Amino acid sequence: MAHAATDPRLASLADDAIVWASQHGLVVGLGAPPASAPACALVHAPLSVLPVAFPEARFEQAVGCMQLFSGLVDAVARDEDYLEQTLAQAAAFDDFTARLLSLLRDSRPARRAAAAAGREVVLGIHRSDYMLDGPSGGFLQVELNTIASSFACLSTLTGRMHRHLIGRAAGASDAARAAAEALAARLPVNKAMEEIAAAMAAAVEAAGGGVVLMVVQPGERNAYDQQWLQQTLWAAHGVRTVRLTLAQVGTRCEVEGGGGGGELRIRGEGGSKPQRVGLVYFRAGYAPGDYPSEAEWAARLLIERSAAAKCPTAAYQLAGSKKIQQALAALGAVERFVGEEGGAALRGLFAGLWSLDDPSAPETAAVIAEAIASPERFVLKPQREGGGNNLYGEELVARLRQGGPGLGAFILMQRILPPPQRSVLLRNGAWAEEESLSELGIYGTFLRKGEEVLLNRNAGHLVRTKTSTSNEGGVAAGFAVLDSPLLARPGEGLLPAELEGGGPSAPGAAAGGGGVLAAVLRLMD
Repeated sequence: MAHAATDPRLASLADDAIVWASQHGLVVGLGAPPASAPACALVHAPLSVLPVAFPEARFEQAVGCMQLFSGLVDAVARDEDYLEQTLAQAAAFDDFTARLLSLLRDSRPARRAAAAAGREVVLGIHRSDYMLDGPSGGFLQVELNTIASSFACLSTLTGRMHRHLIGRAAGASDAARAAAEALAARLPVNKAMEEIAAAMAAAVEAAGGGVVLMVVQPGERNAYDQQWLQQTLWAAHGVRTVRLTLAQVGTRCEVEGGGGGGELRIRGEGGSKPQRVGLVYFRAGYAPGDYPSEAEWAARLLIERSAAAKCPTAAYQLAGSKKIQQALAALGAVERFVGEEGGAALRGLFAGLWSLDDPSAPETAAVIAEAIASPERFVLKPQREGGGNNLYGEELVARLRQGGPGLGAFILMQRILPPPQRSVLLRNGAWAEEESLSELGIYGTFLRKGEEVLLNRNAGHLVRTKTSTSNEGGVAAGFAVLDSPLLARPGEGLLPAELEGGGPSAPGAAAGGGGVLAAVLRLMD
């Protein structure tokens, strides 16, 4: 059901969303401020005005597997021989992967020294991303992020905004208010901001105290998501944060004694004392553009060689690469790290993944031919993070036909085809009702000191929604908006038609179907 762009009900909801976002810090910067300074020009974050429906049972399945995925990352990262062997082909043709592997090797003596001294502390803030597969009705994993898993704080605020907007939408009658309360109760509480800040504070404590060094990109528009973490760290845990770019790390930081395994310190300026770093938290360093010169690589190596806790280590970053994701889907691979029972649980979320290391191998040649014939069913992924890097359609076909040994730097993946829903998307003060697709991310935190796992927790969620005609899905990259999940059961009229089935309606459900948007508009009638 479409609604005119002048529909006063939608305009009212969009206006309320802008006001709430502006009042509660659900914002991004407009300009490109210095990395260490806050932005001054603000706009509300790209938003969906209302939440999107997901099957409750499938959501719980994804949440239930997050601790397994976090443990998997740690196990893979500790098997450096596996990382080296699995990434060898990709590294031969992808300079960025090769540099990360060199970073791993060059920091190994210092890492072993820190471990021998009982000072090795590693923190993982991971996010496993999924899309609903229309044919099966279940979630399939898009990727597992192990570095700079962003938008946890703005996602927390988005869920609160949606709860507010649904309540405001209700008419004056008791029945309408009761229906709004029942609908809002389907929004799972999201404590991503609090959980991630708590894990960071725990890492600082495990490392012996100090500040959090947040490594950021110059001109970061998404600084407010990061600064919410800074504020929560201070308000809830008394931990201070210092923001530096990799270039600034190179000029302002040093390792005590100049060797490996020593304390990382930020030099004082203007007569101030040096600051001991307890945790280095990377919100940069995940893409080649973050290393424009050798100075940035030297700064990253300085961090890796220090005794400070790191989120992530180079090994954790490599464990989240696309090639590792594909390799773990091979028969028996994931079971090697999490056992048969854990492997069975995780495999239920794996999409089809294929190696391109040897394009002439019969199985590989067959799937390449299939992808060339039906490119709409596949996506070609390089070893890159941050959105906007994948190849689809004609570009996918052209690269597969080009072939060559460099193809081994890519993986081929089943394209997940989620059922579309209707959403009201809000960008820069303007809204539009669109047919949309959504991606769910589940956060997890994992902290280890030496051999002891100090925490392994589920840590909230993220939803990103994009128009159904968009291939990519990154908010920071400009493809998607922030959203939140509303959990539904088949038969309630809230899910896409393909997933509705014939289940009984629950109290407060949207009689008449049409999804979340239609349900909220009925509250306003």
